[in-house]
Parts: sequence; structure tokens; C-alpha cells
Amino acid sequence: MITLHPITHLNDPRLAAYRNMRSQVGHLGDGVFVTEGPKVVERLLDSSLDIVSVLLPPEWLAEFQPRIEARGVPLDLFVAPLTTLDQLTGYNLYQGVLALARVPPPISLEDLDKLERPRLLLALDGVGNAENTGTIIRTATALGVQALVTGETASHPYMRRSVRSSMGAVFRMPYLCSENLVETLTGLQTLGFRCVAAHPHVDGRTLWDSDFTSDTCIVLGAEGNGIRPEVLAASSQAVALPMVNDVDSLNVASAAAVFLAEVRRQRSTR
Repeated sequence: MITLHPITHLNDPRLAAYRNMRSQVGHLGDGVFVTEGPKVVERLLDSSLDIVSVLLPPEWLAEFQPRIEARGVPLDLFVAPLTTLDQLTGYNLYQGVLALARVPPPISLEDLDKLERPRLLLALDGVGNAENTGTIIRTATALGVQALVTGETASHPYMRRSVRSSMGAVFRMPYLCSENLVETLTGLQTLGFRCVAAHPHVDGRTLWDSDFTSDTCIVLGAEGNGIRPEVLAASSQAVALPMVNDVDSLNVASAAAVFLAEVRRQRSTR
């Protein structure tokens, strides 16, 4: 059942999360996130996540109302002209389709032991840019990663910009928020994972020389500083992507795509 609410005033307390869309950390503290754009909201509605409300202009109502009703669970549907939504959020919205949902709980280390084998994880160390995180999640979902591990210095996968950049792929990606990535990698190795650090300065061990057909966790570091030394030391091994023309590193999302494509290739041709 849905309850349709035409917006009559912008101070409606039920719209607080939309009024404060720039407060991504504050939203996470409240256990919610805002997603934006028709395609991403569609994928949210198709997911099993708990949705609080949807906010859209009247011209989108005919398209979204049947999809919302098909969920068969109560939620609030707010409707207002796009110009009103721009005033509410404080910036220009291209299409004006928004939704508020609850952040799904993270999984545990024990849950990772139950994944179908050969298992594939991706761990992020210090990747603080939410848009990079979202792009990585989209790539990881497409290339068969079963769960994401975020270190204590990495961006949360449900930051608004991460959700947007993932194009909703994050709704399919289980995640573990590590409070100590070194300890988590050690735990993963106990569970049989080989933790492979993507590191540009490695002599002799390249991506093309490595075997990724067994249980693997690819570890990626922040742009600039890369993987922290203690995380590098806790990894099973470090692997470099050979590059030419004096280029010594890639954008972390690009590096993720290259590494995961090689994993996918090896497992598809095994």
C-alpha cells in the first residue's frame, strides 16, 4: 500500500533527508541513504531493501506508481513539481526522481566463508572518494565479485554519491565494513583466501603471471598513497599491472576493472 502526498510545504519533517542531501555522513549515522535518478530508483524498487519514501515530479507518477504498488509494502510517495524539488534539495535536479531507503546491514567474516567457490572478494584500503567507490562497485558487480570489504579508512558503499555512481549495483553487493583491515585480511587468509594487493611497484610478479582461479580477495589502495604498508604486509602477495610510457599508476576504478577482468577471464577459460 502506498500513501500519496502532494507536497504542500517544504518544512515537512518527512522530507528532512531530502532537504539535507549533502549530509551523506549524517544520513549514514541515521541508517538511511538517498538515491537519485530514474534508473537507480527503479533498481532500488526492484531490490529487497527497505524503502521509506519516493519523491518525484507528477510527470513520473504514471511510470513509477505501478512499480511501487507491486512491492506490496507501505511507503510514502511524495509528489511535487521539479522546481519545488530544486528548492527542497537546494540544487538543480535533472529529472527529480529520488528515494529514501534504509542502509542494509553489513555481513560478517563468517558469512564470507559460505560463498560459492571459487570465491572472489574486493577490499578497499583508503579509497575515500565516494564516486570512485561507486564506480568500483558497478564494475565489481559486473565481473563477479561476491562481496566488498571496506577498510577503516575507506568510503562507505552507501554514501549517496557512491550509490549514484554504482547505478544501483550496490543493491546487489554484500559488504563488510572492517574496523581493522589488517586483521580482516588475516582472517580471510585463515578462511582460505589469497589476498592479492594491487601494487604498482613490484619486481617480477605481474598481473599476467598470477593465478586467480582459487579463492581470492583483490586489495586496492587509494590513489596517490596507494595501499598502506601494514596492509601490504598483511596481504598474501603483491601484483603489478605492467605499464609503459612512464605511467606508473591508474585511477583506482580503472585498476579495479583491469584486475577483475583478468580474474574473470581466467575463471571463464579454466
